Amino acid sequence: MIVSIVVAISQNHAIGKDNKLLWYLPKDLKHFKEITTGHTVIMGRKTYESVGKPLPNRRNIIITRQAITIEGCEVVDSVETALALCRDEAEVFIVGGAEIYRQALHLTDRIYLTLIHENFEGDTYFPEIKPDLWKETERQDYEPDEKNLLPYSFITYERV
Repeated sequence: MIVSIVVAISQNHAIGKDNKLLWYLPKDLKHFKEITTGHTVIMGRKTYESVGKPLPNRRNIIITRQAITIEGCEVVDSVETALALCRDEAEVFIVGGAEIYRQALHLTDRIYLTLIHENFEGDTYFPEIKPDLWKETERQDYEPDEKNLLPYSFITYERV
């Protein structure tokens, strides 16, 4: 099983503020959907609450320490437990938030990163991608257009 992180970050590694995204990039949302549809997505409870519903056409696993049930989702208490439920799958996707990324990074094989080429004020940040641990294997750069108002890149990293 390949464990992949999907994340969009600013140049200063901000990923969110007040449990919301910091930008609106339709192309990034489409990219996220293309990568994750038909697969399992693993996210923390706060990320789930910011989305508001299970992501369609995906198995949704929510990580929380709370003893709750969420309709349409499987609820577990750790990244390790979530991954254990997926051991027969080819690839699973960790989709946030910051604390779940931090807990999962050492278990991750691949990172699908959208880099927004601007700095943003956030209250949650993605950890540094250390060049001795990660190698960039793919990159597509995009200039702003009428729908996507910020410059950005889709970058894939593989663990060295």
